[in-house]
Amino acid sequence: MKITTLFLISILVLIVLFVVFQSFVMRSSKGIEVYGYEVIESHTDFEIRRYEPATFSYVKMNAASYREVSSQGFRTLAGYIFGGNDENQKIAMTSPVAMEMDDSVTMSFMVPSDLKADELPKPNDERIGFKTEPEKVLAAIQFGGWANDEKIATYSTKLLEALEREGYQAKGKITFMGYNPPYEVVNRRNEIVVEIAYPEG
Repeated sequence: MKITTLFLISILVLIVLFVVFQSFVMRSSKGIEVYGYEVIESHTDFEIRRYEPATFSYVKMNAASYREVSSQGFRTLAGYIFGGNDENQKIAMTSPVAMEMDDSVTMSFMVPSDLKADELPKPNDERIGFKTEPEKVLAAIQFGGWANDEKIATYSTKLLEALEREGYQAKGKITFMGYNPPYEVVNRRNEIVVEIAYPEG
């Protein structure tokens, strides 16, 4: 009887600790700058968004799958923003982490908007580069849970089929966007996006 009671108390304590930790994680995530956009159109399966100009740090990995490069690419870019540069400067984390999916995978972090491209410290890792993207229009489809190669493939196909059905033409590469740290369990947000030809005016 005592063992059962102790077991139930232990489970209850673990649940409380889990809820407290997840609440802390979600509050911390709210302060992170997000790649800015406005929704132009909302469809049943996807949105069309206009994204603001932004600068990104990136690293190209010699592999073609999410599973192979997600951890390694993240560690490489995180090393830079956590002080792995010629000024030992820490740079704020932003969201989402983006992965351009092709024969190889390019992972990128958005540079905080209060930093100009010519003010960025030089990375200690020579594989890290920088690029500035202009304003552009992307189509986006969202899914929850933890991402993997199967989900990325499924939602990429779903997005491209939906675009074709609605008469839009994709003109860029498929990109995965992940908005949550790996230890955030609830309300996870993942997206597949692709640039499209969008009529202006």
